[in-house]
This record gives sequence, C-alpha cells and structure tokens, in this order.
Amino acid sequence: MYKLWLTLRSVVFWVWQIVNTLILGPIVLITGLFSWRIGYFLAVQWNRNNIWGLRLICGVSWKVEGRENIPDTPCVVMAKHQSTWETYFLPMLFYPGVYVAKRSLLYIPIFGWALYVLKFIMIDRASGRSAIQQMCEQAKDRLSKGRWIIVFPEGTRVPVAAKPNYRIGGAMIAQNAPCDVLPVALNAGEYWPRMGFIKWPGVITVTIGPVVTSEGKTAPQILAETESWIEGRMAEITVTDRFPY
Repeated sequence: MYKLWLTLRSVVFWVWQIVNTLILGPIVLITGLFSWRIGYFLAVQWNRNNIWGLRLICGVSWKVEGRENIPDTPCVVMAKHQSTWETYFLPMLFYPGVYVAKRSLLYIPIFGWALYVLKFIMIDRASGRSAIQQMCEQAKDRLSKGRWIIVFPEGTRVPVAAKPNYRIGGAMIAQNAPCDVLPVALNAGEYWPRMGFIKWPGVITVTIGPVVTSEGKTAPQILAETESWIEGRMAEITVTDRFPY
C-alpha cells in the first residue's frame, strides 16, 4: 500500500515536470535568443520549480555540506552522477554554470534546444581527441565569462554503489584552462534511482569537498585526486539497503 502511495505521488510529480516544461520551456527558448542572462535565469527557475515540486509532492529534501569550500572564482565542478536530481540542483548551487553534455541531447525537443540557446558545452564523444580539444576551448570561453563548468566525470548516471569509471575530460579542462577542480559527492540515487520511477522520501546529502588545485599537475593526477575524494565521501554517505528498489 505504501509503495502504491509513493507511485501516485511520483505520477503527480511527473505531471508537474511536464506542465513546468510546457510553460517555462518556450519562454526560456525565446528569451535566451535575445538575452543569455535572462534565459539562464528562467532556466534555473525551471530547475527550482522541479526541485521544490519534488520536495512538496514526494518528500525529497536535501542538505548541503562544505559550502565554505566554494571558491570565489568559478572553476570546474566535478560531481557524482546517480540521478536526474543533481542536473536540476547543481545549477542552483553554482550560478551561473554550464554543463559539459553529449551532443545527442540537442535533439530532445525543448530541453535539448534550451541547452543550445544557453550555450552549454556540447561534445560528440565519437570525435575522440578533437572532441576534447573543442571542449577545452569552449570551457575557457565560458570560464572567461564567469561561468562555472559542471562536469559529470562518469559521463552518465550510475547505479548506487556501482564501480566508478571516471573519464579524463573534466581534468583536461582544469589542466588546460588552467583552473582548479571542486569535487562534489551526493547520494541522490538513493531517493531518485537511475531508471527508477518512484521517488523515495528522505534527505539527499550533497557534500562539497576542498578544491583540487591543478597547478603543476597532469590531467591524470587531477582526476585521480578528485576521484579519490569523491569516492571516499560516497562510501561514507551511501546506504545501499536504504530502500527496496
């Protein structure tokens, strides 16, 4: 009975997301064509609506630890990726920020078009070294404009407690920009599971780690240090048997 109740709440939230997108999506696209700042502000408002809708409808809240570690100057944010939740939340925390995302997302109506209008860094993973070069060049441009670069180093959402598989892209940006890396650990997948429809009530933990400096380090060294901190913190905040997925 309890699971049925959670399913009904999740259906209501699903409808909430659709309505939110249909209302704000076209406005973001139109305003973004004329003003990046206004378009981005409205896009983050879309994020806020989804996050607060999730909290009110499904009982999923959050806490943020380590805010004091956030530097005054934008840098590369490398975060754990378990759920859709953090794609909504991180731009609220690191404002203004742009994601490094796969180019195929551009074909998704409204959502993908918004990524283009808001000048996210879109890469074609099949392009290999060329993609990394283009990513680094675009990242330098966004950093110069005072925007955070948000990277999911594992490339896609991973199940809770899955073996990590970090990729070099974010560390390459940090080495070439050059700029520091801010590691972020979070356990959103325990409440909004990857490929899961039911949203489980509870408190998501987001932990911001100390800055990983890039000076004098190679990209593999930067990545190894970042991964070590994130995965170490994940081991502390993850409870794999919290809910019966």
